[in-house]
Amino acid sequence: MTTPGPGDALFGNEDMAAEIDPDVPVESAGTVDVTQINPDLADPEAVAEAVATDRAIDTEIGEALLRTEDLTVRFGGLVALDAVSFEIRRGEILGLIGPNGAGKTTCFNAISGVYRPTSGTVYFDGKPLTKTKRNAITRLGIARTFQNIRLFSEMTALENVVVGTDARHRTSVFGAIFRTARHRREERDAITRGMALLEFVGIAPRAVEKAKNLSYGDQRRLEIARALATEPKLLCLDEPAAGFNPSEKASLMDLIRKIRDDGFTVLLIEHDMRLVMGVTDRIVVLEFGKKIAEGAPAEIRDNPAVIAAYLGVPDDVTA
Repeated sequence: MTTPGPGDALFGNEDMAAEIDPDVPVESAGTVDVTQINPDLADPEAVAEAVATDRAIDTEIGEALLRTEDLTVRFGGLVALDAVSFEIRRGEILGLIGPNGAGKTTCFNAISGVYRPTSGTVYFDGKPLTKTKRNAITRLGIARTFQNIRLFSEMTALENVVVGTDARHRTSVFGAIFRTARHRREERDAITRGMALLEFVGIAPRAVEKAKNLSYGDQRRLEIARALATEPKLLCLDEPAAGFNPSEKASLMDLIRKIRDDGFTVLLIEHDMRLVMGVTDRIVVLEFGKKIAEGAPAEIRDNPAVIAAYLGVPDDVTA
Protein backbone atom coordinates (compact mmCIF):
# COMPACT_ATOMS: atom_id res chain seq x y z
CA MET A 1 0.00 0.00 0.00
CA THR A 2 1.17 3.53 -0.72
CA THR A 3 -0.42 6.76 0.50
CA PRO A 4 -4.01 7.19 1.70
CA GLY A 5 -6.60 8.08 -0.88
CA PRO A 6 -8.91 11.11 -0.99
CA GLY A 7 -10.34 12.13 2.37
CA ASP A 8 -7.65 10.03 4.10
CA ALA A 9 -9.42 6.93 2.82
CA LEU A 10 -8.33 3.53 4.08
CA PHE A 11 -6.93 2.43 0.71
CA GLY A 12 -4.70 4.48 -1.56
CA ASN A 13 -5.35 5.47 -5.16
CA GLU A 14 -2.76 3.04 -6.48
CA ASP A 15 -4.53 0.17 -4.74
CA MET A 16 -7.84 1.10 -6.33
CA ALA A 17 -6.87 2.12 -9.86
CA ALA A 18 -7.50 -0.56 -12.47
CA GLU A 19 -4.70 0.69 -14.74
CA ILE A 20 -6.02 -1.22 -17.77
CA ASP A 21 -3.93 -0.83 -20.92
CA PRO A 22 -6.38 -0.61 -23.83
CA ASP A 23 -3.83 -2.19 -26.18
CA VAL A 24 -3.47 -5.32 -24.05
CA PRO A 25 -6.32 -7.82 -24.46
CA VAL A 26 -7.99 -8.79 -21.19
CA GLU A 27 -8.13 -12.53 -20.71
CA SER A 28 -11.14 -13.76 -18.75
CA ALA A 29 -10.62 -16.18 -15.89
CA GLY A 30 -13.86 -17.91 -16.84
CA THR A 31 -17.04 -18.43 -14.88
CA VAL A 32 -17.81 -20.47 -11.79
CA ASP A 33 -20.69 -22.89 -11.28
CA VAL A 34 -21.53 -21.99 -7.70
CA THR A 35 -23.77 -25.03 -7.24
CA GLN A 36 -20.73 -27.29 -7.69
CA ILE A 37 -18.90 -25.41 -4.95
CA ASN A 38 -21.87 -25.27 -2.60
CA PRO A 39 -25.20 -26.82 -3.70
CA ASP A 40 -27.02 -24.72 -1.07
CA LEU A 41 -26.34 -21.59 -3.13
CA ALA A 42 -28.90 -22.80 -5.67
CA ASP A 43 -31.60 -22.00 -3.09
CA PRO A 44 -32.30 -18.22 -2.84
CA GLU A 45 -33.67 -18.62 0.69
CA ALA A 46 -30.48 -20.38 1.81
CA VAL A 47 -28.40 -17.60 0.24
CA ALA A 48 -30.43 -14.90 2.00
CA GLU A 49 -30.05 -16.73 5.31
CA ALA A 50 -26.28 -17.01 4.84
CA VAL A 51 -26.00 -13.30 4.02
CA ALA A 52 -28.21 -12.00 6.84
CA THR A 53 -26.27 -10.66 9.82
CA ASP A 54 -26.73 -12.44 13.13
CA ARG A 55 -25.06 -9.75 15.25
CA ALA A 56 -26.97 -8.26 18.17
CA ILE A 57 -28.74 -4.93 17.55
CA ASP A 58 -30.05 -3.09 20.60
CA THR A 59 -32.43 -0.88 18.59
CA GLU A 60 -35.91 -2.29 17.98
CA ILE A 61 -37.31 -2.45 14.45
CA GLY A 62 -38.91 0.88 13.59
CA GLU A 63 -36.92 2.79 16.21
CA ALA A 64 -34.04 5.18 15.45
CA LEU A 65 -30.92 3.15 14.64
CA LEU A 66 -28.90 6.25 13.76
CA ARG A 67 -29.66 9.80 14.81
CA THR A 68 -27.89 13.08 14.12
CA GLU A 69 -28.34 16.09 16.39
CA ASP A 70 -27.37 19.53 15.01
CA LEU A 71 -24.61 17.93 12.93
CA THR A 72 -22.31 20.68 11.63
CA VAL A 73 -19.17 20.43 9.49
CA ARG A 74 -17.07 23.48 8.61
CA PHE A 75 -14.06 23.72 6.31
CA GLY A 76 -12.48 27.02 7.31
CA GLY A 77 -15.16 29.63 6.64
CA LEU A 78 -17.31 27.26 4.55
CA VAL A 79 -20.24 25.64 6.33
CA ALA A 80 -20.74 22.37 4.44
CA LEU A 81 -23.29 20.99 6.91
CA ASP A 82 -25.35 23.30 9.10
CA ALA A 83 -27.06 21.89 12.22
CA VAL A 84 -28.63 18.91 10.41
CA SER A 85 -30.83 16.60 12.50
CA PHE A 86 -32.58 13.46 11.27
CA GLU A 87 -32.93 9.79 12.12
CA ILE A 88 -32.68 6.48 10.28
CA ARG A 89 -35.08 3.86 11.60
CA ARG A 90 -34.06 0.24 11.81
CA GLY A 91 -35.40 -1.75 8.86
CA GLU A 92 -36.06 1.15 6.48
CA ILE A 93 -34.49 2.57 3.34
CA LEU A 94 -33.85 6.29 3.88
CA GLY A 95 -32.98 8.50 0.93
CA LEU A 96 -30.68 11.51 1.39
CA ILE A 97 -31.07 13.84 -1.59
CA GLY A 98 -30.36 17.39 -2.67
CA PRO A 99 -28.81 19.41 -5.51
CA ASN A 100 -25.07 19.27 -6.17
CA GLY A 101 -23.17 20.82 -3.27
CA ALA A 102 -26.05 20.32 -0.83
CA GLY A 103 -23.84 18.48 1.69
CA LYS A 104 -24.98 14.88 1.11
CA THR A 105 -21.56 13.27 0.86
CA THR A 106 -20.24 15.48 3.67
CA CYS A 107 -23.05 14.12 5.84
CA PHE A 108 -22.11 10.58 4.78
CA ASN A 109 -18.48 11.23 5.67
CA ALA A 110 -19.40 12.70 9.06
CA ILE A 111 -21.53 9.65 9.87
CA SER A 112 -18.90 7.13 8.75
CA GLY A 113 -15.99 8.87 10.50
CA VAL A 114 -14.12 10.21 7.46
CA TYR A 115 -14.78 13.75 8.72
CA ARG A 116 -14.99 14.74 12.37
CA PRO A 117 -18.01 17.02 12.94
CA THR A 118 -17.25 20.58 13.99
CA SER A 119 -20.22 20.35 16.35
CA GLY A 120 -23.25 18.19 16.92
CA THR A 121 -23.47 14.47 17.62
CA VAL A 122 -24.13 11.23 15.77
CA TYR A 123 -25.82 8.50 17.82
CA PHE A 124 -25.69 4.92 16.53
CA ASP A 125 -27.59 2.04 18.11
CA GLY A 126 -28.05 4.11 21.25
CA LYS A 127 -24.42 5.24 21.64
CA PRO A 128 -22.65 8.49 20.60
CA LEU A 129 -19.91 8.16 17.98
CA THR A 130 -17.96 11.16 19.29
CA LYS A 131 -14.23 10.76 18.46
CA THR A 132 -14.77 7.15 17.34
CA LYS A 133 -12.18 6.10 14.74
CA ARG A 134 -13.22 4.93 11.28
CA ASN A 135 -12.17 1.31 11.78
CA ALA A 136 -14.08 1.22 15.07
CA ILE A 137 -17.18 2.66 13.37
CA THR A 138 -16.99 -0.16 10.81
CA ARG A 139 -16.77 -2.72 13.61
CA LEU A 140 -19.74 -1.10 15.34
CA GLY A 141 -21.78 -1.76 12.22
CA ILE A 142 -21.68 1.11 9.69
CA ALA A 143 -20.51 0.15 6.19
CA ARG A 144 -20.44 2.28 3.06
CA THR A 145 -19.73 2.33 -0.66
CA PHE A 146 -18.25 5.29 -2.53
CA GLN A 147 -19.14 7.54 -5.47
CA ASN A 148 -15.90 6.46 -7.13
CA ILE A 149 -15.46 2.69 -7.11
CA ARG A 150 -12.70 1.59 -4.72
CA LEU A 151 -11.83 -2.04 -5.22
CA PHE A 152 -8.58 -4.01 -5.11
CA SER A 153 -8.20 -4.21 -8.87
CA GLU A 154 -5.70 -7.10 -8.92
CA MET A 155 -7.71 -9.22 -6.48
CA THR A 156 -10.51 -11.48 -7.61
CA ALA A 157 -14.12 -10.67 -6.85
CA LEU A 158 -14.16 -13.31 -4.11
CA GLU A 159 -10.93 -12.01 -2.56
CA ASN A 160 -12.36 -8.48 -2.43
CA VAL A 161 -15.38 -9.74 -0.48
CA VAL A 162 -13.22 -11.85 1.84
CA VAL A 163 -11.30 -8.66 2.74
CA GLY A 164 -14.61 -7.23 3.97
CA THR A 165 -15.27 -10.20 6.25
CA ASP A 166 -12.02 -9.46 8.10
CA ALA A 167 -13.76 -6.59 9.92
CA ARG A 168 -15.55 -9.21 12.04
CA HIS A 169 -12.62 -11.61 12.55
CA ARG A 170 -10.94 -12.10 15.92
CA THR A 171 -7.71 -13.77 14.81
CA SER A 172 -4.54 -12.02 16.00
CA VAL A 173 -1.50 -11.32 13.84
CA PHE A 174 0.29 -14.28 15.39
CA GLY A 175 -2.76 -16.45 14.84
CA ALA A 176 -2.66 -15.64 11.16
CA ILE A 177 1.10 -16.23 10.93
CA PHE A 178 0.92 -19.63 12.61
CA ARG A 179 -2.46 -20.50 11.05
CA THR A 180 -4.19 -21.44 14.28
CA ALA A 181 -7.44 -23.39 14.33
CA ARG A 182 -9.41 -20.15 14.79
CA HIS A 183 -7.68 -18.56 11.79
CA ARG A 184 -8.36 -21.55 9.56
CA ARG A 185 -12.02 -21.64 10.66
CA GLU A 186 -12.49 -17.90 10.03
CA GLU A 187 -10.78 -18.18 6.65
CA ARG A 188 -13.03 -21.08 5.65
CA ASP A 189 -16.16 -19.27 6.85
CA ALA A 190 -15.09 -16.09 5.01
CA ILE A 191 -14.88 -17.95 1.70
CA THR A 192 -18.27 -19.59 2.25
CA ARG A 193 -19.90 -16.29 3.18
CA GLY A 194 -18.09 -14.50 0.36
CA MET A 195 -19.55 -16.87 -2.24
CA ALA A 196 -23.02 -16.44 -0.72
CA LEU A 197 -22.67 -12.64 -0.93
CA LEU A 198 -21.56 -12.78 -4.56
CA GLU A 199 -24.57 -14.96 -5.36
CA PHE A 200 -26.81 -12.57 -3.39
CA VAL A 201 -25.76 -9.56 -5.50
CA GLY A 202 -25.81 -11.58 -8.72
CA ILE A 203 -22.16 -11.96 -9.72
CA ALA A 204 -21.15 -15.32 -8.23
CA PRO A 205 -20.21 -16.79 -11.65
CA ARG A 206 -17.47 -14.11 -11.86
CA ALA A 207 -15.98 -15.00 -8.46
CA VAL A 208 -12.49 -15.82 -9.78
CA GLU A 209 -12.35 -12.85 -12.16
CA LYS A 210 -10.06 -9.96 -11.21
CA ALA A 211 -12.03 -6.91 -10.12
CA LYS A 212 -10.53 -4.76 -12.89
CA ASN A 213 -11.92 -7.13 -15.53
CA LEU A 214 -15.52 -6.89 -14.32
CA SER A 215 -18.04 -4.67 -16.05
CA TYR A 216 -18.81 -1.33 -14.43
CA GLY A 217 -22.17 -2.59 -13.16
CA ASP A 218 -20.61 -5.74 -11.69
CA GLN A 219 -17.95 -3.64 -9.96
CA ARG A 220 -20.71 -1.60 -8.31
CA ARG A 221 -22.37 -4.82 -7.14
CA LEU A 222 -19.03 -6.12 -5.88
CA GLU A 223 -18.59 -2.98 -3.76
CA ILE A 224 -22.00 -3.60 -2.21
CA ALA A 225 -21.10 -7.25 -1.52
CA ARG A 226 -17.86 -6.20 0.18
CA ALA A 227 -19.71 -3.69 2.36
CA LEU A 228 -22.26 -6.37 3.33
CA ALA A 229 -19.39 -8.69 4.22
CA THR A 230 -18.67 -6.52 7.27
CA GLU A 231 -22.13 -7.55 8.62
CA PRO A 232 -23.33 -3.96 8.96
CA LYS A 233 -26.26 -2.78 11.02
CA LEU A 234 -26.45 0.18 8.61
CA LEU A 235 -25.44 0.06 4.94
CA CYS A 236 -24.68 3.46 3.36
CA LEU A 237 -24.79 3.58 -0.45
CA ASP A 238 -23.25 6.68 -2.05
CA GLU A 239 -24.72 7.13 -5.56
CA PRO A 240 -24.73 3.41 -6.44
CA ALA A 241 -26.60 4.03 -9.73
CA ALA A 242 -24.07 6.51 -11.13
CA GLY A 243 -23.38 5.60 -14.76
CA PHE A 244 -26.12 2.96 -14.93
CA ASN A 245 -28.55 2.57 -17.83
CA PRO A 246 -32.31 2.22 -17.10
CA SER A 247 -32.19 -1.58 -17.07
CA GLU A 248 -29.29 -1.62 -14.62
CA LYS A 249 -31.07 0.92 -12.41
CA ALA A 250 -34.17 -1.29 -12.27
CA SER A 251 -32.00 -4.26 -11.23
CA LEU A 252 -30.28 -2.12 -8.60
CA MET A 253 -33.66 -1.12 -7.14
CA ASP A 254 -34.53 -4.81 -6.81
CA LEU A 255 -31.20 -5.48 -5.10
CA ILE A 256 -31.63 -2.61 -2.60
CA ARG A 257 -35.11 -3.89 -1.70
CA LYS A 258 -33.70 -7.40 -1.31
CA ILE A 259 -31.00 -6.09 1.02
CA ARG A 260 -33.64 -4.37 3.18
CA ASP A 261 -35.86 -7.47 3.16
CA ASP A 262 -32.88 -9.51 4.41
CA GLY A 263 -32.80 -7.45 7.60
CA PHE A 264 -30.44 -4.59 6.75
CA THR A 265 -31.09 -0.87 7.19
CA VAL A 266 -30.08 1.28 4.20
CA LEU A 267 -29.08 4.94 3.81
CA LEU A 268 -29.09 5.93 0.13
CA ILE A 269 -27.60 8.98 -1.58
CA GLU A 270 -28.73 9.17 -5.18
CA HIS A 271 -29.37 11.80 -7.87
CA ASP A 272 -31.82 9.70 -9.89
CA MET A 273 -35.19 10.83 -8.53
CA ARG A 274 -37.11 7.98 -10.15
CA LEU A 275 -34.91 5.47 -8.35
CA VAL A 276 -35.11 7.32 -5.03
CA MET A 277 -38.88 7.74 -5.19
CA GLY A 278 -39.32 4.12 -6.17
CA VAL A 279 -37.20 2.42 -3.53
CA THR A 280 -37.11 4.54 -0.35
CA ASP A 281 -39.48 4.55 2.63
CA ARG A 282 -38.61 8.11 3.68
CA ILE A 283 -36.48 10.93 2.27
CA VAL A 284 -34.41 13.72 3.83
CA VAL A 285 -33.61 16.71 1.58
CA LEU A 286 -30.57 18.97 1.99
CA GLU A 287 -29.83 22.31 0.34
CA PHE A 288 -26.73 24.40 0.99
CA GLY A 289 -25.93 22.23 4.01
CA LYS A 290 -29.34 22.64 5.67
CA LYS A 291 -32.23 20.20 5.95
CA ILE A 292 -35.20 21.67 4.10
CA ALA A 293 -37.62 18.72 4.10
CA GLU A 294 -38.24 15.22 5.46
CA GLY A 295 -41.06 12.78 4.79
CA ALA A 296 -42.49 10.02 2.60
CA PRO A 297 -41.63 10.06 -1.14
CA ALA A 298 -45.10 11.37 -2.09
CA GLU A 299 -44.77 14.25 0.38
CA ILE A 300 -41.29 15.16 -0.86
CA ARG A 301 -42.39 15.05 -4.51
CA ASP A 302 -45.00 17.75 -3.88
CA ASN A 303 -43.00 19.85 -1.39
CA PRO A 304 -42.62 23.45 -2.68
CA ALA A 305 -39.23 23.92 -1.00
CA VAL A 306 -37.88 20.77 -2.68
CA ILE A 307 -39.25 21.79 -6.07
CA ALA A 308 -37.65 25.22 -5.68
CA ALA A 309 -34.31 23.68 -4.65
CA TYR A 310 -34.16 21.55 -7.81
CA LEU A 311 -35.92 23.77 -10.34
CA GLY A 312 -35.48 27.27 -8.89
CA VAL A 313 -38.19 29.91 -8.58
CA PRO A 314 -39.10 32.81 -10.88
CA ASP A 315 -37.46 36.15 -10.15
CA ASP A 316 -40.81 37.81 -9.42
CA VAL A 317 -41.39 35.30 -6.60
CA THR A 318 -38.11 36.11 -4.88
CA ALA A 319 -38.30 39.88 -5.51
